[in-house]
Amino acid sequence: MAHILVVDDEEDLLALLKNALERDGHQVSALLSGRQVDEAACRWADCILLDVMMPGEDGFCLCRRIRDLVDCPILFLTAKTQEADVLTGLGVGGDDYLVKPFRIAELRARVAAHLRRQQRTPHSFLRRGGLDFDLRQRAVLRQGRPLKLTKSEYAICEHLAMHPGQTFSKEQLYEAAFGFDGSADTSAVTEHIKNIRAKLRAEGSEPIETVWGVGYKWKNE
Repeated sequence: MAHILVVDDEEDLLALLKNALERDGHQVSALLSGRQVDEAACRWADCILLDVMMPGEDGFCLCRRIRDLVDCPILFLTAKTQEADVLTGLGVGGDDYLVKPFRIAELRARVAAHLRRQQRTPHSFLRRGGLDFDLRQRAVLRQGRPLKLTKSEYAICEHLAMHPGQTFSKEQLYEAAFGFDGSADTSAVTEHIKNIRAKLRAEGSEPIETVWGVGYKWKNE
């Protein structure tokens, strides 16, 4: 059983999501506005679902405010389909999104996939390009200092580092990192790679190469 926080200003949809997720055995806290979300509401969450278009504090602003308070996946529920809007959500710390209207079965599958990654228990450490991967804690360290990667950023970074010199398409990276069935979201992968590179570059490390027309790879050492 996971603890899931859902924030959406549509009462009917909120009730539907709460009912569906509780049928899967999860404990669900359902809130109607961003201003109701405080540190206490976030602290116990294993997964957070945020509507984007809410009055007052919208989903993007809410994600930006709580991202440093939580370590769990944040999924956006959005009627916005423009690529710029999607990339904005990923850029402020979101891990995934579903475009409204969506099927409840798809939402349940996405939540389950993210929770499986949360519960994954690797058993080793890895050093690549001056970076240390703690595969137990799913953390990347530079000279002993942890880097602030989101769950999704870490998943992509770890997969590339585990296979240095091997090129992966955006679709392959999405599937490897998140395990979703169906077509991969290449826009999400592109934005995650951009964020990873910026954070690693700030630490003096640039291990990820673009293979034009194909995808990305971790440089051979």
